[in-house]
Amino acid sequence: MQEERPFVMTIAGFDPSGGAGILADCKTFEQLKVQGLAVCTAVTIQTENKCLNMEWQPLEQVTEAIQVLLKAYPVKAVKIGVVKDAEFLNEIIRTVKLHAPEAKIVWDPVLKSTSEFTFFDLNTVSQLKNILNQMDLITPNYNEYRILQNNNLFSQSGSSYAVLIKGGHRKDSLGTDILREEGREIAIYPNETTLNYYPKHGSGCVLSSAITAHLAKGEDREAACRKGKEYIEKFLTDTPGLLGFHS
Repeated sequence: MQEERPFVMTIAGFDPSGGAGILADCKTFEQLKVQGLAVCTAVTIQTENKCLNMEWQPLEQVTEAIQVLLKAYPVKAVKIGVVKDAEFLNEIIRTVKLHAPEAKIVWDPVLKSTSEFTFFDLNTVSQLKNILNQMDLITPNYNEYRILQNNNLFSQSGSSYAVLIKGGHRKDSLGTDILREEGREIAIYPNETTLNYYPKHGSGCVLSSAITAHLAKGEDREAACRKGKEYIEKFLTDTPGLLGFHS
């Protein structure tokens, strides 16, 4: 069995362009020297600039695949990407907690694509309140954070999870991420020496999977977010195209 690298699992969608979802996550895991496992929640038909269709995998099939992998490998951290609704997410987390209770859980709440394709059933957002406390970190972009915040999901005190608000969609302080944990608010600024950032399909997936990889390697949340930021900045500068290179 693989001993040198910690095992990390991504539970997310399949994007045939390879720019987002489980393919992008596993590329990131490989570069950061963690052993990636993957469970597919949905199969899409898309390119790097448009999502045309999506077919959800049966929930029972998803949880069975998670269970099989968690029984076989000592998974240290789990990244969850696109899920259908709150029930889908809750069952995934319940399965992870049952078989790997110590694993760190990161949820990247993919609600809509940049091309406005809706993934998550927003009618179930209010059901997330009790689910969030079972996670370690949530990584919404600025627009997703506002949707979740408008449903009063971040108003409860004593929350065990942290929130990293990704700054790529901000109109002010573009690229500045905000980590909120344990009553603190920590700004993670972009590298001032980097001149050219190019928009990338799947950049949110790459950042959240990079953070998950660093959590699996034993970093605390702040350090994992800072190191994830370093990885995504390199990813955003490598090529002007919408499909980025992992190097």
